[in-house]
Amino acid sequence: MTKQIDLEAEIQRLLAEHDRVAEQGVTVQRRENVLVLSGEVESATRRDEICRQITAHYPDLEIACDIGITRTQAPAEVEEIS
Repeated sequence: MTKQIDLEAEIQRLLAEHDRVAEQGVTVQRRENVLVLSGEVESATRRDEICRQITAHYPDLEIACDIGITRTQAPAEVEEIS
């Protein structure tokens, strides 16, 4: 269990400190033999870079990149409230 927590903390540190990522809004959880990255970021490019960096640093781990994209633009349509 301690190794699992250490690995999760190590990956959180990499996400926060890596110059091309610098992301603190992504959580890391181990589910059975899969490392699950979840949370939301502002673009698909950023999500892909995060997943690429984790895969590059930990090539022997199975990674599930479950990171969503936050909508950062105003809605294109007016919302009707009835």
